[in-house]
Amino acid sequence: MSSSAAAPKPLPGAENAGKPGYYTVRPGDTLIRIGLETGQSWKDISRWSNLENPNLIEVGQVLRVVPPASSSSSGMAQSSQSDSGSGRAVAPVVVAGGDATVTPPATVTPAPATPAKPAASAQTGGDDDLGFIWPASGSLIAGFDEARNKGYDIAGKAGDPVVAAADGRVVYAGAGLRGYGNLIILKHNNTYLTAYAHNQTLLVKEDQSVRKGQKIAEMGSTDADRVKLHFEVRRQGKPVDPSRYLPSR
Repeated sequence: MSSSAAAPKPLPGAENAGKPGYYTVRPGDTLIRIGLETGQSWKDISRWSNLENPNLIEVGQVLRVVPPASSSSSGMAQSSQSDSGSGRAVAPVVVAGGDATVTPPATVTPAPATPAKPAASAQTGGDDDLGFIWPASGSLIAGFDEARNKGYDIAGKAGDPVVAAADGRVVYAGAGLRGYGNLIILKHNNTYLTAYAHNQTLLVKEDQSVRKGQKIAEMGSTDADRVKLHFEVRRQGKPVDPSRYLPSR
């Protein structure tokens, strides 16, 4: 009699583990969090990784978190949408122990490619080109601390306007990351993201383009102990001190 036990099937992308431009999924990860930590849109990661079901990732799975050298977006888009007509219930983008509390759309529609900026501007001159402005007018109540506070906390009243710090594209709008409440993430170029957390109301949707100074949300206290805006600047996914980019006031 032959044994029915089969060798464990390798997880998708396992052959790329440890290579530059790839990310190995850890317990508690979500596509949204991986996007924030790598400076990418969760939808782009889904396309680049050719996921059959973008609403399910597994611990140990290896995802591509940089654009493929030769973009075959049509093939990847077709694969990422392959389950859209199946009628199956949509699960949150989450792995065991994850923190997603909302369900992103089942169909991942690739966003139009943003014209690439010169590589130099994505290095030392990127912040000068973007010309960040303060996202809210309230006083600073907590500064940047790499270990304890990955951005600025800005005071205000419920409903106060929250504005885009620079031109960009909305790569996330929802409440899928524990600790951030109603969150908006903007991608400004291939180097910089900004995040706007604890909002009362979100006024923009994913894939929407926004202009610097445009009202994108109303301040609130979702997943926070008081009304405030938690604002992060991330350079290639790494939180950086907003004081390096915001004008003095």
